[in-house]
Amino acid sequence: MKNENIARIRICPRCGKPYSAPPALSRTDNETLFCPDCGTREALESIGVKADEQEQIINTIHRHTQNV
Repeated sequence: MKNENIARIRICPRCGKPYSAPPALSRTDNETLFCPDCGTREALESIGVKADEQEQIINTIHRHTQNV
């Protein structure tokens, strides 16, 4: 019997942290899989959002998705 609810732990090649959420696909090479946070950072960088504001946005996302 196949159990598709098993969380798979991956290591993000960009930040080096472990993650189990579905990965984000790199916008630069269309091949590399990142953790969701690094995927969000890459997307925000692409529209010119500065690093400190990126962290604020990611923190807001985390606060609002903790119980989901």
